[in-house]
Amino acid sequence: MSLLAFILLALMLTMYELTDGYDLGVACVTPLVARNDRERFASMRSIGPFWSGNEVWLIAAGGVLFALFPQAYASAFSGFYLPFMLILWLLMFRGIALELRNHFAGRIWRDFWDTAFSLSSTLLILLFGIAIGNLVRGVPLDADGYFTGTFAFLLNPYAVGVGLLAVISLAQHGLTFLMLRIAGPPAERARQIALRYWPMVIVLYLAVTISTFSVRPVVFNHGPATVLMPLLALAILFFIRHAIAQTRALHAFLGSCAFIASMLGASAGTMYPYLLLGYPAGSGGLSINAASPPTSALATTLSVSVIGLIAVAVYTTAIVRSMRGKIDIAGTKESESVID
Repeated sequence: MSLLAFILLALMLTMYELTDGYDLGVACVTPLVARNDRERFASMRSIGPFWSGNEVWLIAAGGVLFALFPQAYASAFSGFYLPFMLILWLLMFRGIALELRNHFAGRIWRDFWDTAFSLSSTLLILLFGIAIGNLVRGVPLDADGYFTGTFAFLLNPYAVGVGLLAVISLAQHGLTFLMLRIAGPPAERARQIALRYWPMVIVLYLAVTISTFSVRPVVFNHGPATVLMPLLALAILFFIRHAIAQTRALHAFLGSCAFIASMLGASAGTMYPYLLLGYPAGSGGLSINAASPPTSALATTLSVSVIGLIAVAVYTTAIVRSMRGKIDIAGTKESESVID
């Protein structure tokens, strides 16, 4: 039962990274892809119908963590409270920027909100990546499973490296999404930038993968999957490069989704059976069995969570189907709302 709860939580966090990941990636690369105000507006409009719905996955994952693993929820907030507050403020600021961009007249205000949109999204990716890096590396825990380190401890070289990989990977994810959603010169510009980003993605990916085996050597005890998953992700990266070069936007975007999912799957496999790994490596941590409630409560909560997961999946699919198609730059009007 605890294993099913662990898989469900990992699945919901992966869905958040895949969906809101392209939103964040688009925001990150908009200053590079868009050359004028109309193109920046079109870039924002490409994610307008999706971004608020995509964040539901993060809210749902937080609810599932609280319901299925309450002790892990409490322990995580004891150590990641400040980063969580920063993430909350950045999420709010990004939403404000999207909503208010076209509600203030004047070039200065639009430039300000565009900058806020890109900067807050990039910092969000970095913080999420640093959080994942610390989860994989481990954090100092006391006998009750509570964090005993400092905020400075979280900014270690390995976690920052994972954060940089997250930024460049989701930037690539956003570029493939723009290739898929926007017609005209910005789509070709996104393709060219994606080709230039690809070497950085593969270099950072290899560096982080090698570092992971160094900071978490016990990962070798998890069987051949710990080696096969990184190799699969590497093969997917070459598929993405081929799809981008051939201007196959859908293939490139789906490949990017598979790459992100494989990295998160490898992270979950590295952590299992722990929700919070102890530091240094080999010092145990907070396991899924220790953090879960009694079996009866876990079964009830798991059933409700699965129903909620299906509802969110149906909603997401319906929105994507209703908003499919490309945005024509020439057809955009500055008076329109970003979220139309």
